[in-house]
Amino acid sequence: MREQRVGEAIREEISDILHNELRDPRVGFLSVTTVEMSADLKVAKVGVSILGDQKQQEQAMKVLRHASGFVRSELAKRISLRQAPDIVFKLDASIEHSLRISKLLNELAEAGPKGAAPASQTGQGKREKTE
Repeated sequence: MREQRVGEAIREEISDILHNELRDPRVGFLSVTTVEMSADLKVAKVGVSILGDQKQQEQAMKVLRHASGFVRSELAKRISLRQAPDIVFKLDASIEHSLRISKLLNELAEAGPKGAAPASQTGQGKREKTE
């Protein structure tokens, strides 16, 4: 339980650090999605979702890994733990995956049921005159 509370506080702080303190254009747009704390609170695995193609994501991850010491030192200034945790960044593709699924579902909805003829061809939607 404590790991979750500390992880959530660390997620908020790291998100703020990455958006306001880390000034590297190679990082682009990212979101801190998760923080998993080790039981002893010495390691924080930080899941980040990065908008862009695979090359942009790899480049941003390289920058984040290089900046992990800076992020850790900034985090130590902001939180009150006996020891600031080691920061390990990992790519989280869940948002990208969700967007892809949403796009596919929208495409299916626009296409309509497979093999179904439009209402105008089936006679539905038209009123026949009866005299």
